[in-house]
Amino acid sequence: MDGFDLIIFDCDGVLVDSEIIAADVESSLLREIGIDIPRQAFAERYAGLTWKDILLAVEKDTAVPIPASLIDRSTELLDERLAREVRPVAGAGEAAIAIPLPRAICSNSAPERLETMLKRTRLHHLFDPHIFSAKTLGENRQKPAPDIYIHGARTLGHAPSRIVVVEDSVHGVHAARAAGMRVIGFTGGSHSYPDHADHLSEAGAETVVNRMQHLPATVAALSQWNAAV
Repeated sequence: MDGFDLIIFDCDGVLVDSEIIAADVESSLLREIGIDIPRQAFAERYAGLTWKDILLAVEKDTAVPIPASLIDRSTELLDERLAREVRPVAGAGEAAIAIPLPRAICSNSAPERLETMLKRTRLHHLFDPHIFSAKTLGENRQKPAPDIYIHGARTLGHAPSRIVVVEDSVHGVHAARAAGMRVIGFTGGSHSYPDHADHLSEAGAETVVNRMQHLPATVAALSQWNAAV
């Protein structure tokens, strides 16, 4: 495509339908300490953040002290459920193949979790070895910081302005836009909520799709516009 050199996908909620599982696990853990956030509200407020950042945000929002042990418990429980239950987002693999661009993943999830989810959903081979985890960059460099997107662009040798990103979370859109990339919002995951598309647009997504089957044509249209400017 003349307008883009690379497409980068977020993983959770874009390629694999994992955000709803994470919201279920994490909201259940919070209920154990007296904080009741419905699963949909949890996904709306905190999708795209690491569990540590979620706990910091919940503690700030509620003024309830959060025990540090919740971090380890969530990691163990969520990894177990994802290994058993995670499914691909419908049409994700087909859409990736149909877009004639080099592709990569930039995610907040740990490398081991990414490998587990992508292999279970049979998507790993479509992106390997260009699968980047913000966890490998160090503390405080996860989305909404732009670091993982900048890292992916530099590693693969592409200018940010020539990269299009597919993101499902406000935090992820902020990260990609701060990195200087174009963003398509995606609302096709099970964690989507009524105002999801509006929130992604307000965060900086130029357009939003709710089915993967619409993604190739949307990327092609943005690519033509990008090539013309």
